[in-house]
This record gives sequence, structure tokens and C-alpha cells, in this order.
Amino acid sequence: MLPPERAWGLWVSRQIVARIMGTFGPPLAGTRVEHVDTRLPDGRRVKGEWVHGPRTPTSAAPRSLPAAGAIYYVHGSGYAVCSAKTHRRLTSWLSSSTGLPVFCVDYRLAPRHRFPAAADDVRTGWDWLTQTCGVPPKQMVIAGDSAGGHLAVDMMLQPDVADNHPAALALFSPLYDITFELCLARERMRRDPAIRAADAARLVGMYHAGVDPAHQRLTLDVAAGPPLPPTLIQVGGAEMLRDDARQLAADIHTAGGRCELQIWPHQVHVFQALPRLTPEAAKAVAYVARFVAHALQDARATAQGVR
Repeated sequence: MLPPERAWGLWVSRQIVARIMGTFGPPLAGTRVEHVDTRLPDGRRVKGEWVHGPRTPTSAAPRSLPAAGAIYYVHGSGYAVCSAKTHRRLTSWLSSSTGLPVFCVDYRLAPRHRFPAAADDVRTGWDWLTQTCGVPPKQMVIAGDSAGGHLAVDMMLQPDVADNHPAALALFSPLYDITFELCLARERMRRDPAIRAADAARLVGMYHAGVDPAHQRLTLDVAAGPPLPPTLIQVGGAEMLRDDARQLAADIHTAGGRCELQIWPHQVHVFQALPRLTPEAAKAVAYVARFVAHALQDARATAQGVR
């Protein structure tokens, strides 16, 4: 009912989503947030925030914070709605449950900033973490939801990142098919309780307006690309992106990667961020924390074996 193409419609949409996220998924009490707004030596800008959950070790020396590892979080939004702030429950929860700091990038949003602005910002965040902050890729896990999942996978397919990739990927309800054909087919069998496929496609379409959806940075060819790092995908059984998750998992396997796909029955889009709405959110995040711990442990063991 709200036209995202109109400034007022997009503003109202952002307010509604922020209110829902804040009501059903407020940040953990005691969370510490450090805002980042800096530039790389080549002039690229990095905006985002370090999130430290209430039980996460912290230090007064910023450069030493990610010494034991870190999570790089790419939030969803349909490329146009959310922010690092709206996702603070999920990032603080991940930080607290893993004991790791989480950096959530605040990439530029559509329609003011169109493709490939968000993808460029996500890559800039990666370069800042690995080069300026000195976090070794193998001590990092990338997590993301919805459109953030698409952005994370896009970055994993870039040759230099693929050659020196993170320890693992953890994706919540990732968007994979930018044309929404899989969602439309799914909708004919069961409607998503939150949004129609056509409306989601209109929102995402503001990001890639004027660009052929077949562009290789939009229609991601995971099956023919380099193997992705070990990946965990969690998706709700009631949402339209369920088949996107299935297809992404299948393509990861085809490319020679390892992927665990979890379909949580009756759950909605990115239910992990809404613990006051569903008790399954806590169980899902706890599983992600174990996955992250095992992935980093395996990466360290492999690095020690190589030495």
C-alpha cells in the first residue's frame, strides 16, 4: 500500500520497519556500540558500527579488538530500508553468543544510491577490516540477511576475495534470485505473511533500475564460480525466499562448496531478528554461534597445519 518509489512512501516504510524491529527485537541490554566513519587511503568511505554484546571482551585499543576474530555483518533492507541500527538486536546477539565483536556496515541505500553503490560499500568494509584493522580473513565470518545475503555472496565471487576468503558464511533468508521469479512461483503455492513478491520486487528494483538484471553482479552464478567457504543458511518455512535459499544451497554444492540449509517451519523472513515474536529465534542464533565457533576453530587448525 506504500509506494516505495515516492519519497513519502519510502520514509513511512522505513519508520514502520524500524518500529517493528525495535519492538520485537530490541538490542541486548549492556551492548556497546562504536560508530565508524572513516576513509581508506584510496578515498573510499567506510560507515558502520562495531557492536559488542554485553558479555563480549572489549579493549580500549580499537585496533586490538578483533585480534581473536570478528563477524562482518551485512544487513538486509531490500537495498533501501534498514540500517546497522535497525539490526542491532541481531548483531548484539551474535556478538554476545560468539564472544566476538561484530562490524555492521552501513552501506548507501536506494533509490538515492543505485547499483553498484551498496556492493561497493560492502567490499570497502571488507578491505577496511582486512587491511586497516588487520583482521585476517580466516579469522572472520561474514553474516548477512535478505539483500545483505545477496551482497555477501556477490563479494565472495570476486576473484581476490575468493582466493583469500573468510572462514565461513552465515546467511539468514538470503535473497538470491533478483528477478523474484522463484518468489512468485512460491507465492502461487503459499503467500508470504509479511509482503507480496511483486511489492518486494518493486523495492529491490529501485536499486538496480536501468541495469539489466542479468548483469553478473545481480544474477549471481554461484554454481559456475569458485567454491564458497563453509556456509550455513537459515530460512523461514513460511516466507517467499525459501526457494531462493534452496537454490543457493544447491548451487554452492554444485560449485564444490559445503552448505548446510535449515528450513525452520512456520517462521517468517529473518525471524532471528525478532525474538519477541518467536521463541525459535533464540534456538536459531544459538546454532549460528556454534557454527561460527567451529568454523573459526577449523580455519585455525588448517592454518596451523599449513605452517
